[in-house]
Amino acid sequence: MRTIPSAVCTALVTAITAVGFTTASLHAQAASQDDIKALREQIRQLDQKLRVLERNTEIKEETAAAAAKKSPKLTVSDGRVEVASADGANSLRLRGLVQADTRFYLDNANAAQDGFLLRRARLIFEGKFADIYQYVVQPEFAGTVQILDAYVNGAFTSGFQVQAGRFKTPVGLEQLQSDAYAFFNERSIATNLAPNRDVGVQIHGDLLNQRLTYGLAAVNGVLEGGNSPTTNLNAEGDFTVAGRLFATPFVNDKDSALKGLGFGLGATHGNYEIGAPGTTYKTDGQQTFFAYRAATVTNGAATTISPQAYYYYGPLGVLAEYFTSSTELRNGANSEDVTNTAWNLSIGYVLTGEESSYFGVKPATTFNPSAGTWGAFEVVGRVAQVNIDDNAFTGGGTSIADPTTTASTVTSYGIGLNWYLSRSVRTNFDIFQSKFDFHSARPVAGALSDDELAIITRFQVSF
Repeated sequence: MRTIPSAVCTALVTAITAVGFTTASLHAQAASQDDIKALREQIRQLDQKLRVLERNTEIKEETAAAAAKKSPKLTVSDGRVEVASADGANSLRLRGLVQADTRFYLDNANAAQDGFLLRRARLIFEGKFADIYQYVVQPEFAGTVQILDAYVNGAFTSGFQVQAGRFKTPVGLEQLQSDAYAFFNERSIATNLAPNRDVGVQIHGDLLNQRLTYGLAAVNGVLEGGNSPTTNLNAEGDFTVAGRLFATPFVNDKDSALKGLGFGLGATHGNYEIGAPGTTYKTDGQQTFFAYRAATVTNGAATTISPQAYYYYGPLGVLAEYFTSSTELRNGANSEDVTNTAWNLSIGYVLTGEESSYFGVKPATTFNPSAGTWGAFEVVGRVAQVNIDDNAFTGGGTSIADPTTTASTVTSYGIGLNWYLSRSVRTNFDIFQSKFDFHSARPVAGALSDDELAIITRFQVSF
């Protein structure tokens, strides 16, 4: 029997082993390819699911965004409560003003008048429709409940707007300023000569990129310092015309020291035949210092002219105006053309550095002792005067006004401190002195028997 050489055996074993390993490797490679295919299929399915999830998320976000565009927006903040449509074209804003005062008189004539007073309590509704048609309804709840303002305004462009209803007559600068923003608790005695609210129609707007503001109104007619009843009809058939031009030529020059300069002219003219003037002038302490005789009636034309200006620069604010008011009046057979004049100069300075403006002071901080913040503080000063025409006191018993019970000239001095606890809350402390001059002897009794010295404090919430 022939034997196989050992070298041949070794070669055969090696070959058989290699064939075995090769076969196993081929099987392993086949299995690995199947696994890879399976993994790829899983990855593909996961990727598809991820894309579906991403698209579903996008759809939800798009749906939420579309719903948000249709949902009304509610805004509640310090100084603002408003509900508006998503596009802002329609809105209802709720505003309010509450002023609680104390009055103390240091003069002998008015000492018995000390006390607490709810000076104003207003809930104001304003808003717009279709982004153009605006409305304001402002009732007063302090004292006699009444409607102060109620008008609609078509803001067709910034330069051409039409307003109809009851609104402030466009004449006096301080009279047109909001009650919540004035330097002092009471407007100056000069505003006794400015017509207040009336019923009518007005075109107004701003031109030259807000450099010029105008207003031109036809109203029923109200004399100096008065308010027209909401149902008042013009008995003479002659409407009163009132107009105002006010320029702020540097308002858009942000770095200019004259940015806060404004000046203008307001005027009104009307015919008032045979009617009671109904005019009373009041001091800063709200005591009457002038009134026409009960038998006095209007007897013709009445004209009021008021040049006016303000200047605001940083924490400094200055407001000045002058009035001349002429009215034809009659008492029995005595007819007189009475021309009264008045002026006012008011100055304010914000001690904490915030900017002063015609639209009030916005404190940089709110009063919060735990946080070490105190709001804003402002000191104010004012001097004003009213002069009654001597013609009002001529004619003896048929004079237009009684020289024995009314003052002929009043000069008022005021200083005050305003503390802005937040944008909505403010407290004021004012001291006023009114010095009276008379056409004849000083009255021996009544509010004018002594020069008025009054302290008026106020706690105000305005939003």
